[in-house]
Amino acid sequence: MGAGHGPDELTAVASDHPPGAVLTKDLLRVSRAGGGYHPQFVGDDSEARDLAARVIGVYQGHVDEERAALEEALTDLERDASDFKLVRGFAKLLEREATFETRAAVEPRRAREAVFAAAEDIGVVTESEREAALQRAADGLGVSPGTVANSLYADLEDRQVLATFDPRYDPDSLVEQYDLSLAQTALFDAIEVRVRSAEPKALVSAVKRLRLMYEVRRVPAAGRDAGPGDREVVVTGPSAPFSRSRRYGTRFARLLRTVAAAPTWRLEATVDDRGTERTLVLTDGDVSVPGTEPVVEPTYDSGVERDFATRFAALDFDWDLVREPEPLAAGAHVVIPDFAFDYRHADFRVFFEIMGFWTPEYVEKKLSRLADLEDVAMLVAVDESLGVGEAVAELTDGAIPYRGSVRVKDVADALRRYEDDLVREAAADLPAELAPEGDVVTFETLAARHGVSEEVIEGKSFPDHERVGRTLVRPAVLGELAERIDAGLALDEAEAVLDEYGLDDASAVLSRLGYRVEWEGLGGGTVREK
Repeated sequence: MGAGHGPDELTAVASDHPPGAVLTKDLLRVSRAGGGYHPQFVGDDSEARDLAARVIGVYQGHVDEERAALEEALTDLERDASDFKLVRGFAKLLEREATFETRAAVEPRRAREAVFAAAEDIGVVTESEREAALQRAADGLGVSPGTVANSLYADLEDRQVLATFDPRYDPDSLVEQYDLSLAQTALFDAIEVRVRSAEPKALVSAVKRLRLMYEVRRVPAAGRDAGPGDREVVVTGPSAPFSRSRRYGTRFARLLRTVAAAPTWRLEATVDDRGTERTLVLTDGDVSVPGTEPVVEPTYDSGVERDFATRFAALDFDWDLVREPEPLAAGAHVVIPDFAFDYRHADFRVFFEIMGFWTPEYVEKKLSRLADLEDVAMLVAVDESLGVGEAVAELTDGAIPYRGSVRVKDVADALRRYEDDLVREAAADLPAELAPEGDVVTFETLAARHGVSEEVIEGKSFPDHERVGRTLVRPAVLGELAERIDAGLALDEAEAVLDEYGLDDASAVLSRLGYRVEWEGLGGGTVREK
């Protein structure tokens, strides 16, 4: 900025805070009583809620003041609190709601350059020489020496000013967020997480989107009192050697937001506590999510899945694509396939898994689950680089090889095998002759009525009706139409008559009656004899 700006000029924008609301590891408060790992939640502690209100008040009371004054006030509050980490934890969450600015009449770096240049020329040793250097710098910048002195280090963190503070929290929601953040921080060093939830499908979806390895186990009847549901989702990193990586711990922390959004749940984690494995147990009574959404990630686990689903939905098949259908039993475990195909004309479902590249341990576990899978129709698209196509084919109804992307045609061909069988079965279940109710019935309506495809209907005979295009019409209706439609009638008038009988294929009906349509330039048509 040039010289001559007023003393209230801002020379730096608000500082950025890291996203999220997880506490740093140094603010973790846990008890290791009994060899466990127990976060010290605030819960319904009224004193802690009062403390949360006081921390909010400190921030509100220091708007337009320097950060150093704010920190000093928080330090005074820490001295009065029973646990200084609790004050710092509240402050850490609130800092993300604050905007700090550097306020200086002269951009600090420019002020320093001017003063240091002047000091080098003068050779500053005494206080008077310092004043002379400031005066020379001020003359060059067109401001007073005091303005230069105030701007010199205004960009240091403790000199920044709290410009705005607009918190999303009141004392209650701040405590709620603190407990959630404390639990997330406790999961940073988790090795394995085991969850039982009233909403297992949402949980597994979040696990997959966070790119974590998982398996779903059935819980023995004797242990079902320990949490909701009869299935337990066991989550680790991609493989044992990497599961201790801190970046997977942060993913466990993110996963907790989805877990805690369920009405009832129980989480048990094995935590590496400085070389000692301890057990952390959390339930819906410990933490909840204060007015925020669970993990928001892409709908699909990978670009391959998204690409396939988009291309499949764009084509007209007799199958509806379902994302993440119901869990399937696989011995003592449970498998949740990526997709299912529902046949529109019968109660029949084909499950579909896209098996992309992962670690050898992952592939081995996947094959083991397929071997134990219950008796269902299952297709698997297998990345050719895995080299396990033959093994998958032996364990399922078929392996569909792919490289880069799954071809919709290959999947459609595989589904066609089921479809052919379903058509044959449906045709065999229906009598050779059908006598539908109604004077006018389309093939489409009749197929839906019997829960079969139109192809099955086409193979039947209809003694009470005549086929007119893809519509069945009683002879009496055709007789009435023959009396009402004559040569020379305008096409739109003839179509109005056909509409009264529910006939929308004017061309087929007029042809059956012995007429054609003669078009007159760009105008309307006229009914003529053939």
